[in-house]
Amino acid sequence: MILIAGPCVIESEELVMAVAERLAKFNDNKRIDFYFKSSFDKANRTSISSFRGPGLEKGCEILARVKEKFGFKILTDIHESYQAEPVSQVADVLQIPAFLCRQTDLLVAAAKTSAVVNIKKGQFLAASAMKHSVKKVLETRGILADGYEAARENGVWLTERGNSFGYGNLVVDMRNLVLMREFAPVIFDATHSVQMPSALGEKSGGDAKFVPYLARAAASVGVDGFFYETHINPCEALCDGPNMLSLDELDKVVEQTMKIQEILG
Repeated sequence: MILIAGPCVIESEELVMAVAERLAKFNDNKRIDFYFKSSFDKANRTSISSFRGPGLEKGCEILARVKEKFGFKILTDIHESYQAEPVSQVADVLQIPAFLCRQTDLLVAAAKTSAVVNIKKGQFLAASAMKHSVKKVLETRGILADGYEAARENGVWLTERGNSFGYGNLVVDMRNLVLMREFAPVIFDATHSVQMPSALGEKSGGDAKFVPYLARAAASVGVDGFFYETHINPCEALCDGPNMLSLDELDKVVEQTMKIQEILG
């Protein structure tokens, strides 16, 4: 099982290291393919005054120190094409944010690196549309075949994080997990799926109590991995606090989803 976890944004090196310390057990678990996630820049915040992170250079330095100290593989977002190459020197996975999942130049730049490319499905797209984003990466890498195995072998993942529904809410259609898995390995982003975009005016809201339910449902449908943002104290987080899990809650959810996957084989 792929497990992606970490704080939404790099608030400080101290916080990142404290969370990483608590997540080390997952990296030691032979049944888990673990990736530490945190963003050096949250470029799509609702308000221009919202905290964005330390930026590319300092952020990558902190992530490199996490990698060196704990031996973690690293996943982080990129928002601009020029970021792909320098970030890939640290990150094992370049994540394409949901709002940018169709941006050809960004996908091509990521595909030209040796990193895995994790494309988050746009909240505004049907699951079937994501095959085109996958093909942009595969064809840039010289792969003319498509489908799940071609994407898996050539480092392309898709991540589901819900669809826009009405105002300030997201809904997860579990059929999307089945449909997207025809094109690539699928990660379920349980914490962003309970986000309520712009629900709090100048920042997004969310309701983390629903994370375990959605994660268990996704595990029963069948996915390749899970994405959870976590924090020492979500109430004090500078980004996405309402939909993040505490570290203790994360432990419980991971255990539950692994048990479901074991039962289903």
